Amino acid sequence: MSAAIAGTILASAAMTLHVASAAEDYEVPLNEWGQPDLRGVYNFSSNTPMQRPRELGTQEFLTAEEVHARDAQVAADAAARDGNSSQGGVGGYNQFWVEGAPEEANLRSSIIIYPENGRLPSRVEGAPIAFGGLGPDYDGERPVRVTVGGIAKDGPEDRGLSERCLLGFNSVPPFTPSMYNNNVQLFQNKDYAVIYNEMIHESRIVRLHDKEHIPDDIRQWTGDSIGWYEGNSLVVETKNFNNKTQTFYGTGTAGESKTLIEKFTRRSDAVVDYEFTVIDPEAYQDKLVGTFPLIATNDQIFEYACHEGNYGMYNILQGQRVEDGTWDRENNRVIGQ
Repeated sequence: MSAAIAGTILASAAMTLHVASAAEDYEVPLNEWGQPDLRGVYNFSSNTPMQRPRELGTQEFLTAEEVHARDAQVAADAAARDGNSSQGGVGGYNQFWVEGAPEEANLRSSIIIYPENGRLPSRVEGAPIAFGGLGPDYDGERPVRVTVGGIAKDGPEDRGLSERCLLGFNSVPPFTPSMYNNNVQLFQNKDYAVIYNEMIHESRIVRLHDKEHIPDDIRQWTGDSIGWYEGNSLVVETKNFNNKTQTFYGTGTAGESKTLIEKFTRRSDAVVDYEFTVIDPEAYQDKLVGTFPLIATNDQIFEYACHEGNYGMYNILQGQRVEDGTWDRENNRVIGQ
């Protein structure tokens, strides 16, 4: 996180606390088309866990002291992992690269707010489950739907979606806080809104003048989005996902059964509340709802050039060929080709 973003978040968080006590008096600015003005660049870094610790039950909020203690423990655990050289492999990113948010920005005990225990609903029996990561490959088949990691190194199709520069690990609808590049820019005009995530420079164009989605047989990586305004909120409904992504959090295949509802509500000049609802009867037995704040920043979003597409994928596959003895070092190619 840049110093500018950190400073902006700190200032915004302080403003958020002030605004919270006078939220009813806040007058949401309108743009030139009479819509609630949501335009701007926002950072959605968060230290809040996706799921609430079981011992907290239905406790939705923590005190500042409890959040401070939680974040201190998370930092200590991360430092211990960074210093552990016995894990094997080349390792991944250490804490230097990881963005976080000040505790004042969000005192929730979890991003998930429904079900009421702040945890994922029960999975549907038989729903595909796969968790990637920076560790060893997991046992699975193509298509690989995880964003990080993979099942093998026989070809690029064996790797995760972010390694293939197809979708970012924090920008797959719904976008959620992750390690870094937690930035989004919102654009508006009379008939369209655009949700532009920094990661993999993903732009979702939301049609505000349409009431119907595209034909059901047309499927897209990030679905098809239509939207409308409800009071001070922009509501976005997305359907028509393809079956090459997960529904949410390691479960499901999206595809025909997933519906995503997102809501953007300006709470102050510095904060837009983001709420998402995931509905997929083939993945979870109930809907799930999550929320976190988008904190305004004066920084710009620059091009995200996915470096994995330049050298990373080639080196991953070549490294495996060297390891299994099928790489012709002299001619820099697979033996026999």
